[in-house]
Amino acid sequence: MADASDAAAALVGATGGAGTTRLTVELGTLLANDGRDVAVFDAAFATQGLSDYLPGRIDPDLTALLTDARDAPLADGLVEFPLGDVPGRLACCPTVAPFERLARAKSPDAAQALESRIAAATETFDHVLVDTPPVAANQSVAAVTATARTVVVAPASTRGRDAVQRTTGRLDDLAVGVDAVVTTRGELSVADVAVPEMDADVTAPTCLSDRSTATAVAAVADAAFDADPSTGDGAGLLDSVGEFVSR
Repeated sequence: MADASDAAAALVGATGGAGTTRLTVELGTLLANDGRDVAVFDAAFATQGLSDYLPGRIDPDLTALLTDARDAPLADGLVEFPLGDVPGRLACCPTVAPFERLARAKSPDAAQALESRIAAATETFDHVLVDTPPVAANQSVAAVTATARTVVVAPASTRGRDAVQRTTGRLDDLAVGVDAVVTTRGELSVADVAVPEMDADVTAPTCLSDRSTATAVAAVADAAFDADPSTGDGAGLLDSVGEFVSR
C-alpha cells in the first residue's frame, strides 16, 4: 500500500477531447496488472465517459454519492472493471446522472464530499486516479486539491499547448504543482511524456496487448507515482520508456 499522501493523482484534461478518460483507464489497468489495487473516480461530469467502459447497471453513481447518497459507503458506488485474470483490482466510480443531479454535484458542498471520498479511497487502495475535467468548476478544484499528484493531459496541438499554459496558471492560483504534462496523439516540447495515438476503434484498455501503449503508459505511471509497473513481459518499466520522455 502506498502512503496516502502519494496514493492519489488527478489526471486533468487541459482541454476537452484530450483523451484523459482513455489514459486514466489505461493507467489504472497497467497498475492493476502489476498487482496493485486502483480506484478511479469520474469527476468529468459533463462527458461521463468512464461509464462507457463498464458493464451493467450503475446505481449509485459518483454524483449520487456526493449528494443524495452521501452517507452510503464508497463500496456501493464502485464497479469492477472487467480485466479478467490480473493480480490487482481496478474499481471505478463512474458518473451517470440526470442534469438536475449533475448541477447539484457541482456545488461547494458536493466538492467537499468528493474530497472526502478520495481520502477514503486512499485508505484501501494502492492508487486513486481522478478523471478530472478542465479546472473551471468546483469538482475540478476538489480533485486537484484532494490528490497529492497532478498530471495535465493535452492533445499534441497548438490548442493543447495553449491549454497547458492556461491550466498551469490556474493550478498555480490554487497552489497546486504539476507533476507531469502528458500529451496524447503526438509530442509537444512542454510534455514530460508523450503518448502515441491509440486506435479509437479498439476498445480500451490496449496497454496489456500493445507494446507501444504499455511503454508510454508505464512512463506516465513513473511520472505520476514514481511507479515501475510491469508491462506484462516480466520486466519492470520497459527500457524504451525513454522514447516517450521529452525532458
